[in-house]
Amino acid sequence: MSRRCELTGKGVMTGNNVSHAKNRTRRRFLPNLNNVSLVSEALGRNFKFKISASALRSVDRKGGLDPFLLKAKEDDLSPSALKVKKDLNKVLSTA
Repeated sequence: MSRRCELTGKGVMTGNNVSHAKNRTRRRFLPNLNNVSLVSEALGRNFKFKISASALRSVDRKGGLDPFLLKAKEDDLSPSALKVKKDLNKVLSTA
């Protein structure tokens, strides 16, 4: 599985280690990914996602998984998150 946040699309970045003598060697900056279980109140289910710590703070700030997914861009979401968003739109449109 790739090292990519399922909700924000944040992934691995590259850069340099720079020594005191200014020698540069390539390195990778890995995102702070966590396996979390988030609750969708409209669907009444738990969903497991591998998301970054900053995405978890964003979900809390927006008021939960449902409001976050409704405002999220579809380009950033993983296929599993897109499926949850589609189900959420379906439930909210019929209610």
